[in-house]
Amino acid sequence: MGFGVGIFLIAVGAILAFAVNVGTAGGVNLHTVGIILLVVGALGVLLSMVFWSSWAGPGYFSRRRDVPPGGGTTTVVDRF
Repeated sequence: MGFGVGIFLIAVGAILAFAVNVGTAGGVNLHTVGIILLVVGALGVLLSMVFWSSWAGPGYFSRRRDVPPGGGTTTVVDRF
């Protein structure tokens, strides 16, 4: 699950949990479904951010230029 799907689940869950006033007789409680979607969406967003930082995200594959003290030649180090 990605970041966008987690945000979508949070939004749908919030709508079902807080904005819908429906009385169901013996069926599925929409407020409970909304709370479940909120929790699953929040976990999805949290896990997405944790794994995004562990995989380094954008900008990880960059060039770094090392200049030795006192000048001289530079060394370009590719981080791949």
